[in-house]
Amino acid sequence: MAAPIQQIRIDDFNYVLPDSRIAKFPLPRRDDSKLLLYRDGEIGETTFKHIPDHLPEGSLMVFNNTRVIHARLLFRKETGARIELFCLEPACPHDYTLIFQQTNGCSWFCMVGNVKKWKEGALSKTVVIDGCSIQLNAERKHTSGETHLIEFTWNNPGYTFADLLDAAGQLPIPPYLHRETEAGDLKAYQTVYSTIKGSVAAPTAGLHFTPEVLSRLEAKGFGREELTLHVGAGTFKPVKSATIAGHEMHTEFISVTRASIERIRENLGRIIAVGTTSVRTLESLYYIGLILSANPDAGAGDLIVSQWMPYDKAAAPALPAGKALEYVLDYLDRHRMETLVTATRIMIVPGYRFNIVRGMLTNFHQPKSTLLLLIAAFAGEDWKRVYDYALSHDFRFLSYGDSSLFL
Repeated sequence: MAAPIQQIRIDDFNYVLPDSRIAKFPLPRRDDSKLLLYRDGEIGETTFKHIPDHLPEGSLMVFNNTRVIHARLLFRKETGARIELFCLEPACPHDYTLIFQQTNGCSWFCMVGNVKKWKEGALSKTVVIDGCSIQLNAERKHTSGETHLIEFTWNNPGYTFADLLDAAGQLPIPPYLHRETEAGDLKAYQTVYSTIKGSVAAPTAGLHFTPEVLSRLEAKGFGREELTLHVGAGTFKPVKSATIAGHEMHTEFISVTRASIERIRENLGRIIAVGTTSVRTLESLYYIGLILSANPDAGAGDLIVSQWMPYDKAAAPALPAGKALEYVLDYLDRHRMETLVTATRIMIVPGYRFNIVRGMLTNFHQPKSTLLLLIAAFAGEDWKRVYDYALSHDFRFLSYGDSSLFL
């Protein structure tokens, strides 16, 4: 890892965000939000519904189709103590699709709220689905740091774990909203195109899109492609170390079809990523291709993009993006796979060279966050001008806030 990258100080990416500027609730209509425009150093603004008028001709927009799950499960012990289990990542089976299909038991890595009150024994609660009562049990197997392995079992094989989560779980809105999930969040905190269950946080740049905006984009000839990155709770994890060398990025599951990779390769130079999650997935594809260029026989575990790989110049020789994606396509062909399924821990910070993404749509992020570092990697020192403009022009911040288009 290059020393200058390692020594980036997180305090240099701080700004004052008054609580009053954090959008606690969404607007009544998604596309009435404000859109900041940044291109070649120039800053302006419009309303989100007009985004089709501001994209470069021939752009291919890449969306993250992940869907937020009802990841918070609340149990009560016989003593009355409330225990919250926050499902973070599948453990057994270690596959999102399979774990939601289980009909008698499964295991998840979870955060546990009020864990001091849960010394031993199993937790149990009754879940009612279509008038049928199901007993859901949770047993803590072992602990690693702040993460606990929880085994769930239930007594009716007629219902899947997805059914139980939908019926008994709560949608996890961001902690900085300082409020409980409300009925309106069940719809507002999902993108209109979300389909693949797995996230514990929404890819919030996509929350602004409506069917009408998507139709206008199509009518104006803009391409649309989808991929999947399941957003983990680590997206809210603050950088606590003085320099970014001390921050550990969380692992995120990604899935991209062969057809999508082919279309992205055909449209290099015109890729607009919707959200930082799409940015991280697209840029990870490049480094997966780089791994395969050096080791065509790499196994699935070898394809996980490490946090600092982009900055290891010795391990990352220059490779055209199109060639990198060809290596990924060849890998899928050799293994007769239609979808690339892997994970990434990529950290994009100032000094990063973007290989695939040429523009991005994103919301306004928290001070001293890895997401703000990603914006600074794309816009350079102009990130400060952008955020100063947003603060002085009544933009709303964070998940339910307004958005910005960087070109």
